[in-house]
Amino acid sequence: MKPLLLVALLGCLAAALAAPAEKVRWCLKSDQEYQKCLTLAAKAPGLSCVKKDNTFDCIVAIKAGEADAITLDGGDIYTAGLINYDLHPIIAEDYGTPSDTCYFAVAVVKKGTEFGIQHLKGKKSCHTGLGKSAGWNIPIGTLVSMDILEWQGIEDKPVEEAVSQFFQASCVPGATKGSKLCELCKGDCSRSQTEPYYGYSGAFQCLAEDAGEVAFVKHLTVPDSEKDKYELLCKDNTRAPIDSYERCHLARVPAHAVVTRKDPQLAELIWTTLSSLTASDLFTSEGSDKDLIFKDSAKKLVRLPPNTDSFLYLGAVYTSIVRSLKKEQTTEASSAIKWCAVGHAETVKCDAWSINSVKEDGTSTIECQNAPTVEECLKKIMRKEADAIAVDGGQVYTAGKCGLVPAMVEQYDQDHCSSPAISSSYYAVAVVKAGSGVTWENLQGKRSCHTGIGRTAGWNIPMGHVHKRTNDCDFTKFFSSGCAPGADLSSPFCRQCAGSGKAVGDKDKCAANANEQYYGYAGAFRCLVDGAGDVAFIKHTTVSENSDGNGPAWAQAVKSGDYELICPGKGPVPITDFATCNLAQVPAHAVVTRPDTHSEVVRILFDQQAKFGPSGSDPTFRLFQSEGGKNLLFKDSTKCLHEVQAGTNFEQFLGQNYMNSMNSLRQCGETTPDLEKSCTFHTCQQKN
Repeated sequence: MKPLLLVALLGCLAAALAAPAEKVRWCLKSDQEYQKCLTLAAKAPGLSCVKKDNTFDCIVAIKAGEADAITLDGGDIYTAGLINYDLHPIIAEDYGTPSDTCYFAVAVVKKGTEFGIQHLKGKKSCHTGLGKSAGWNIPIGTLVSMDILEWQGIEDKPVEEAVSQFFQASCVPGATKGSKLCELCKGDCSRSQTEPYYGYSGAFQCLAEDAGEVAFVKHLTVPDSEKDKYELLCKDNTRAPIDSYERCHLARVPAHAVVTRKDPQLAELIWTTLSSLTASDLFTSEGSDKDLIFKDSAKKLVRLPPNTDSFLYLGAVYTSIVRSLKKEQTTEASSAIKWCAVGHAETVKCDAWSINSVKEDGTSTIECQNAPTVEECLKKIMRKEADAIAVDGGQVYTAGKCGLVPAMVEQYDQDHCSSPAISSSYYAVAVVKAGSGVTWENLQGKRSCHTGIGRTAGWNIPMGHVHKRTNDCDFTKFFSSGCAPGADLSSPFCRQCAGSGKAVGDKDKCAANANEQYYGYAGAFRCLVDGAGDVAFIKHTTVSENSDGNGPAWAQAVKSGDYELICPGKGPVPITDFATCNLAQVPAHAVVTRPDTHSEVVRILFDQQAKFGPSGSDPTFRLFQSEGGKNLLFKDSTKCLHEVQAGTNFEQFLGQNYMNSMNSLRQCGETTPDLEKSCTFHTCQQKN
């Protein structure tokens, strides 16, 4: 009986999971929000309402499938995005004209009270809620970073204790009842409407009623009719009028956003349902209550780029502030860097590197993380789950847009290894079979072989040329088909890809890693050799590295003389004429990392190349040689690594010509990686 019951239960569960949602179940935190939701549901049949006691209960309910959506502020978006809940922001509030998905966190005081931000110790404070962006994370993080509020970290004491010792008394809804942080509150000190001083309007009311002397809120909180009675505290210890928030604020932070489970169908249903309602329906709160479900100051809602998670939405700067205030954070000193390997072949090489880097005390200098794509590796580095990866110029551009920096650069000329001042570069070239009749001028309609979507020599440079020629972002109109690993599987740019060589069910077809046989420089050339394409976009050394007896098994019979270069304005020329027939001279591949780990990555890599470089002291492992693939972790043509000076950003590293090419290509939004779209979605992800 039990097995049958279990099967029946599993069947019901599977059916429930498979069935698409018919209504969006919105989670509400108060009776007032619930009443507004019922009003909205009467106008939008696709909406229903679920009431819980607080934000956290709503997050749990959405994770469990008992509700579908809620609008959260940045601090709660961080919590909802933790692995326990894995909720994702899908829609952001927009407060501006023409568009602004950020707001300013400000400190508001009454005129005539004279003190500045440096003199907040001993004052009475009003906060929107514990863990909220403008009311807690930003002001407390700012006061700690400016050494105004002394706190040595969680090992010393909880941050709440440090804050209660700093302010004379406070109202921080959500803090421990009976503590000094609840002393000024008017109700039950809960993070809900049962506490009159909760939220933006509540924190302002706390100040207006003289319960507190400073209110930490957002820039649009003070009513127009009241602005002449209040001022802002600036970080330079001065004050400014309420409307001067653009120059006098604590930080710019991401807008409140709608979060839900990671489910594209559900996300579409939520967007469709909300789109059926007007702005006045969504952003108006009746009676004395403010900011019910959405902020009253919102003007519209905007969809976020696909695959945006809470970290990408909040940005590295804001997330680091939240982490610094969280109890769960630990800062363990480590003498190792975590390298991110892409795909199976790189992971095998990385593991060998890690084993060979073990020191006498048994610890390893290199630890390995892995991911299926470079984009996923960059995300890991941003989240501190990994520290470094070597990428090509196009990926340096994306990494830079996400706040990462170049730390070291590959050098391909042995003579220049002793001259770090000489920058390393290579030529992006277009290769065809000799006698094929293919020229740059008749390239349209041909089949193309690319190293990968977003790669320098294989995509950005040639497609930049094509775009300049056609002014059309739909490159499928130019090439009939091809292999560009990383493209959408249904795209003509996946049609010629070989995958891993498996006969059926090949998940690696068109994958942006070494499991796809036509991935990377050698892979794109192999695509041409095998007759899968008519032109290969690669680097100038690729043919010689994979012909005339050089390279892997597939290249053993390949003769370099059977291939030619083509370029604008020239007939086919020998592959040795790359200096006069190329598409561009471009920067070498670089190791990227977070700014805070730059010096550590440089120090360890200098040590590793002294051991495992071409003339290294330890022959058991070679950093710049690959077995079971080509260009694994680093390019096989690398002779040494040079340091990129700390403080050098991605734009300076890539140079103006390359930046011009990339900025032009970025006019074609379809070719911009999802990660880059997420990192550049709104302005407050940049440093303040």
